[in-house]
Amino acid sequence: MALDPAQKKTALRAINYGLYVLCARDGDDYGAGGVNWLSQASFDPPLLMAALKADSGSAAIVGRTGAFAVSVLADDQLDIGKAFFRSTSVEGDTINGVRFEPGPETGCPLIVDCPWWFEARVTDTVARGDHTVFVAEVVSAGVRNEDATPLVLRSTGMNYGG
Repeated sequence: MALDPAQKKTALRAINYGLYVLCARDGDDYGAGGVNWLSQASFDPPLLMAALKADSGSAAIVGRTGAFAVSVLADDQLDIGKAFFRSTSVEGDTINGVRFEPGPETGCPLIVDCPWWFEARVTDTVARGDHTVFVAEVVSAGVRNEDATPLVLRSTGMNYGG
């Protein structure tokens, strides 16, 4: 049976995703982007997987430094997420016009208005296809608003997959 491209696309888009801001830093070189291919992969040690476009600035920085930070968007923060669907620009304590602070373990930017965040150090890399998958151990995490609800990509009307 041959793979039907339309059915493949529809079936893969049925996978549920959140929407996150992933940031990396190498000195004065910053990379930040809206990502949704992110998942926890292990409890002990606490591992996650993040897939980044292989040709993106963020993937290059993560590849060099082995570290990144993720800020989890609340369901009313799509406007923040959209600010990270373009090239990265840093001015003072803002990245893409949104205030950030350096993570305590990696120095990677954390979006201060997001209710949850974590930092991770890469343990394994799978460079295959048009995205690079980074498996990373969570080394620091924080909660700013435990009553918030995470943003789910499906609720935005956007798709990334298939």
